[in-house]
Amino acid sequence: MPRYNPYTLQMQLTRMFAEGQSFFAMHKVQDWLRERNQDPSEYEIIFHQKPAPPGSGETIAIDVELRRLDGQPVDPW
Repeated sequence: MPRYNPYTLQMQLTRMFAEGQSFFAMHKVQDWLRERNQDPSEYEIIFHQKPAPPGSGETIAIDVELRRLDGQPVDPW
């Protein structure tokens, strides 16, 4: 399985949303969590859409917010 770092994962998710493939974004984040030996069912995955920074060549940017369902703090990956 390929290794994702948060920056490239965010770029891939932004591209997915821009191309209308946002359905697959949840699976991409779940795979990313599994790679870090985390159980995706323990997390609430929330996508935030915001304007892209100037000069990036994109129109939108996607931020991912992870919340643990048990109330524990999320590790800063």
